[in-house]
Amino acid sequence: MLHRFFEEGYWFAPKKFGYGSGLPIAWQGWVLLAGYIVLMFGAALLLESGGLGVTAILVAAMIIMTILFVFIAKRRTKGGWKWRP
Repeated sequence: MLHRFFEEGYWFAPKKFGYGSGLPIAWQGWVLLAGYIVLMFGAALLLESGGLGVTAILVAAMIIMTILFVFIAKRRTKGGWKWRP
């Protein structure tokens, strides 16, 4: 099952205007987006109850998750990322 998640192909449509990815066009893109939202929401909930050390670790984890999400979305966008006026 896991190998099907990493099949070649496009997971996101390009934005019609601007730069970046639009909505997912494959189930893998929807799973990636849902997972990202759940992880960010969970980290945000943990931020409320943590001290300074926990906050620093969670913020760093959120930054890493965002960079990873953007990297994957960029690689799996049909037509790549470019400016579309």
